[in-house]
Order: sequence, then C-alpha cells, then structure tokens
Amino acid sequence: MENITNWISEHGVDWGIQIAIAIAIFIVGKIIARMISNLVEKGLTRAGTDKILVGFLGNMSYGILLIAVVLAAVDSLGVNVTSLMAILGAAGLAVGLALKDSLGNFAAGVMIIIFRPFKIGDFITAGGVSGVVDEIGLFATLMHTGDNQRMIVPNSGIIGGNITNTSALPTRRIDLVFGIGYDDNIGQARDIIMAVMEADERILTDPAPAVAVGELADSSVNLNVRPWVNSGDYWPVRADLLEIIKVKFDEAGISIPYPQQDVYMHEIKAAG
Repeated sequence: MENITNWISEHGVDWGIQIAIAIAIFIVGKIIARMISNLVEKGLTRAGTDKILVGFLGNMSYGILLIAVVLAAVDSLGVNVTSLMAILGAAGLAVGLALKDSLGNFAAGVMIIIFRPFKIGDFITAGGVSGVVDEIGLFATLMHTGDNQRMIVPNSGIIGGNITNTSALPTRRIDLVFGIGYDDNIGQARDIIMAVMEADERILTDPAPAVAVGELADSSVNLNVRPWVNSGDYWPVRADLLEIIKVKFDEAGISIPYPQQDVYMHEIKAAG
C-alpha cells in the first residue's frame, strides 16, 4: 500500500496533466472536426450535389476526423497508437469482408447519385424490372410498377447492367407495324394512316410522321408507321392509333391478314 501511495505521489501529477491534455485535444479536435464537416456539406450543397450524398459525405468526413482526434488524444497518454491502428485495420478488414455485398450496393448507390443516370419520377428499366423511381438510396432504389407494386432493387444490380431511361428525353417515337393484304392498295392504306396521324394534335410535326413499306412478308405487306410524340403521350397515342387505324381500314375494306396455312387432303384408294 505504501508503494502504491509513493507511486501516485511521484507520478500522479504527470498522469493528471496527460489526461487533461488528452481531454483538451479531444474536445478541441471534435469542435474542429464538426466545423470542417459543416464546411464540406456547405460546399457540396453550393455545388448542387444530391442531398443524400451531401449528408453522407459530411458524416463520413466528420467520422474520419473524429477517429484522427481520438488517436491523437490516446497518443498523448503514451499509448502505442501504431498497435491500436493495426488492430482497427484488421477489424475493419473483417467487417469489410462480412459486408462486401452491402458495400458493393453502397458504392453503386454513390455512383448513381454522382452520375445521375436517372432521377426520381423517371420511368426506367434496370436490374431486371421496369417502373417509376420513387427514391434513390445509398443501398437500394425504390420503384413502383405500372400496376402499383413496390420494387426494392439493390443498387449493384442497377449499375451492373443496362439502364433504359424512358423519361430522359422529352420526345419519343412510336413504332407500329400494320400488315395489309397483297390485293389491297398500298397508297390508299398510306393515305388513311397519314390522315389519322395528322388529325391527332398530340403527334408532332417535327420530326414529321412517316409511313413506309417495311417488309413483303409471307401473308401481308407490312407498313412501318413512325410518329413522334411527347414522352408523356406515348402510351395513349399508341393505343388510339391502333384502334382508329383498324376502324378506318375496316371502313375502307382494307384487310389486315393473319398468318394462315392451307392443308390439302388427298384420298388414296386401296388397290382392289
């Protein structure tokens, strides 16, 4: 007991000073780390960076700086920081291997936010599904389909494949094929289709709609019909064209043939 008392009397003051210095380093360093992270967030916000990425990078910068502050405070106490960093590195490696799929989704989420291949409200086909984007997260993208089903798609599945953004451009071309019989008048069919498209105000005049013979098929002459519309009008105009042109063809006596096959039966008489 006497030895402990003597040790405290000899070294207690030094330890008290070291602890006070460590606490001061931690408090001041924490304040500086928060100030730097706030500056990072403000700079990213001014640059127009996505809010999700701003918050993440701000928190990440604060976390990294806080780790450096803690190491500096521990070092002031005389602790071997090198050994501590080695332990933290090994632990980080183990955690990284255990969470490699999540980290892959996270990295993909950062790429989506930075490069912006789509935005909220866009209709896309990615990760094997099609739908409207509702939310872009750091690990997954939330979408809903045309029949209002919720889809949660991992970001790595989106970045790892092709992305088709239907809403990216203001206009789209509708591609339709109408088959008419070989006995029907091609010019008459073309005039009917053009009249239907010219009567629809939703169909753009620039680029101009086009009708052309696309193929002389086995049972029909196929006409390619290609009008341009605003992206939001694509499906309504497509449905209306299919219905109205069919009605107009029926009124004009133009047939829309379907594949057919003639089968001939031959009767073979048995030899008498």
